[in-house]
Amino acid sequence: MSRTVAISVNDLTKVYHLYDKPQDRFKEALHPFRKSYHHDFYAMSEVGFDIHKGETVGIIGKNGAGKSTLLKMITGVLTPSGGTIETQGRISSLLELGAGFNPEMTGIENIYLNGTLMGFSDSEMDEKIDDILAFADIGEFIHQPVKMYSSGMFARLAFSVSINVEPDILIVDEALSVGDMAFQMKCFKKFQEFQEQNRTILFVTHSLDTVIRYCSRGIVIDGGKVICDDSAKEAVDLFKQLLTGHYDPSRDSTTQKEETQKIINDIILKDQFPHNKESLEYGNNKVIIYDYGILDSKNRVSTVLDYDQHYNIVIKMEFFDSVVSPIFAFTIKDAKGMEITGTNTMMKHIHTHSYTKGDKISITFAQDITLSPGHYALSLGCVTIDDSGIEVYSRLYDIILFEVIGSQEMVGFFDLKSDISIDMESSE
Repeated sequence: MSRTVAISVNDLTKVYHLYDKPQDRFKEALHPFRKSYHHDFYAMSEVGFDIHKGETVGIIGKNGAGKSTLLKMITGVLTPSGGTIETQGRISSLLELGAGFNPEMTGIENIYLNGTLMGFSDSEMDEKIDDILAFADIGEFIHQPVKMYSSGMFARLAFSVSINVEPDILIVDEALSVGDMAFQMKCFKKFQEFQEQNRTILFVTHSLDTVIRYCSRGIVIDGGKVICDDSAKEAVDLFKQLLTGHYDPSRDSTTQKEETQKIINDIILKDQFPHNKESLEYGNNKVIIYDYGILDSKNRVSTVLDYDQHYNIVIKMEFFDSVVSPIFAFTIKDAKGMEITGTNTMMKHIHTHSYTKGDKISITFAQDITLSPGHYALSLGCVTIDDSGIEVYSRLYDIILFEVIGSQEMVGFFDLKSDISIDMESSE
């Protein structure tokens, strides 16, 4: 039995004419022989896919990849340069904060204005107004001009209108990122209700955790082209390769494995990670941490870690003086800067030997990542402790910023991996 197609995109292309100078546009328009002064920029190039009724699809890609351009063409905000788009059912979209709102009109007036644009009569909107106001929950501001609204109020009202007009297809472009945590939770609860009602959801997000948790499918766009259309996990995995520079469709898996091993052997791990301008480095330089990285099970560097998967934190050091029994350590901070976990060789009762000038070593902390999904910072260090206190050889604070993604929900920072059983008590 064939599934109903909600959105069908075929050979979709969007071309912009770019001019080096503003006056070139007029020269081209007025030139008697139609001389071209522009060059073409393909924001979208021959993109095609079908989205079926009831699917929740996340579109991911780097900034400028063409994600928002795609959604705007699907919703009719932009006209394609080529290709076709077919949709089945009522579409409700939230593409840009406050889009479609008249800043001089009140929230109530804008609700009815948006309803009119979507083909609803005032009497039909009268039936929906209570649900819209309850979901938006912006109080007396609903009677004020929307130009007075904060970005959060815009998001609340715009999203509330979008979901309460009973759409068959809901399209959202990153607009939920401005809302507070409670509002975002309410929005995603609504997503789950839509999924249960077999409605179609298509949204752009930079949150890979959201794609894993809510999407049945993921589409990765890069350079205006679809490079992956697969399950949510497969799409996220490929996007992580793209972020770290490991994605190359022309190379087979064997070649990529060989090149990955070459990177590790050539000691350029740290060059694969974005530099954190807020990092801090200090120490007496008797020991220098000259390389470091986080590696996945395939020895690829990674800043996006899958929940409950195995990773190696690697630290490479060179000694510039004689050192006896140094302590090697790492700590992890949350996004607010609070240290939440870490360990070192002393805590683990690992004998670290003695070293002399010129020695080089590599330390590996093998870890299963059971952190709650979110953003973290990794710090590294080498110290010694004696009767006079702590001697810091080298410390790198917040040297790697990374993200943990996954569908696991928990309270706090860690999953305790609880096994839960429910047994019926005897009534005798």
